[in-house]
Amino acid sequence: MHVSGRRRRDLLVLSSLGAVLFATSTGTAAAKPPQADSLQRQVDAVHGTGAVGVSAEATSPDTRDSARAGTAERDTRRQMPRNGRFRIGSATKSFTATVVLQLVGEGRMSLEDTVEQWLPGVLHGNGNDGRQITVRQLLQHTSGISDDGLDIPALKSADGYQAERFRTYTPEELVGLAMQHPPIPSPSADWSYSNTNYILAAMITQKVTGRSWAQEVNDRIIRPLGLRDTSTPGTFPFITGPHAQGYAFGTGTGDGIDVTALNSSMAVGSGSVISTAHDLNRFYAALLGGRLLAPAQLDEMTTTVPAPELGVRYGLGLAEIPLSCGGSYFGHRGELLGYLTWGGATRDGTRTAVVYVTSDGGQDTQQAMTTLVDQELCRTRS
Repeated sequence: MHVSGRRRRDLLVLSSLGAVLFATSTGTAAAKPPQADSLQRQVDAVHGTGAVGVSAEATSPDTRDSARAGTAERDTRRQMPRNGRFRIGSATKSFTATVVLQLVGEGRMSLEDTVEQWLPGVLHGNGNDGRQITVRQLLQHTSGISDDGLDIPALKSADGYQAERFRTYTPEELVGLAMQHPPIPSPSADWSYSNTNYILAAMITQKVTGRSWAQEVNDRIIRPLGLRDTSTPGTFPFITGPHAQGYAFGTGTGDGIDVTALNSSMAVGSGSVISTAHDLNRFYAALLGGRLLAPAQLDEMTTTVPAPELGVRYGLGLAEIPLSCGGSYFGHRGELLGYLTWGGATRDGTRTAVVYVTSDGGQDTQQAMTTLVDQELCRTRS
């Protein structure tokens, strides 16, 4: 199968992520973690890998630390904004899964419902069959459905971005792109990451509620938690408020073209949310702290299966990552043209950490980011 340059890069980063996480989890689970560097030193280390700009925030019950490094715009002295907004990419999936699980808790749908029940005739052709795929499999990435992102020009090359950065996609168009490809074998057994799963989850949300995915995310998560710097931009291509420029399609970390402007309709439900490190930390704390889901639905979300591509385990919209100090945390990697983020919260939601960079992230950048989150969640605070 032909693999696009972006797909190859993503798989490389995922492989390096798995190696990093394996390294942090080996040894005695209860072993004392190494003395953590200050958050600023860790952010400086991420910046030292070649990222244009870096920003991070970490919280515990009694503290909130933030740090930044680099510049908000390449070849300038403009500082990274404090609590700047950025495209959180696939961390959006945690928001989508939360809304779906709330609907399950309300008895309006079931995780065992098939896609065909809610979206008749949408999954068909080339061996795809919506009668054989459940909502659970969508959220868990065990559906076997191809990734529509492989066929979106704006995500594949600088020329494609320049030509199509303002193009509007409908969810139906995106699913249609995925239907041009056959599924992977054994959907119930194999784990394969696909943005199409969450586009379908957004479509099902609208079918169940009669309201758009964006309306449900705003009314069920953003407004109740007071996430003032978080938004679902729809087709609007610009990031409002304080933000840094994002860069992609370079030959290495830190170069490439400015890709800040983007109509993110190609990522509805899967990667379109704009937020800040602070708002993401508040979301993770509320989610793992039981403020957004009933215990039964939170248990479903955090029940995980092996995710070989990631080198960790994956639940419903959350990855489970081992901590070097023992135990694990839950979070999600996110990337959408020029912005790469990693973060999450401890199982009880009392400690959170989020870091993002404003350029393509290679192995060294990804390793420094995952190390930062691990050290902050393991840090002993006075």
